[in-house]
Amino acid sequence: MPSERETDLVRLLARGLTNAEIATELSISVGTVKTRLGDVQNKRSARNRVEIAAWAWESGLVDGRQ
Repeated sequence: MPSERETDLVRLLARGLTNAEIATELSISVGTVKTRLGDVQNKRSARNRVEIAAWAWESGLVDGRQ
């Protein structure tokens, strides 16, 4: 399970934001976004950010109201 901060990041990724946009939204560096996405990717055994986004939608981390 992702941490609370990773969950925030994954929700933004699933909404289609770029790493730079996620960094701005969360007030962190692009490097931190990349590192945290890598952590999530490893935890989920995902091959890429598309699989992370799909998991976020399928698991209910993101819904149409957010």
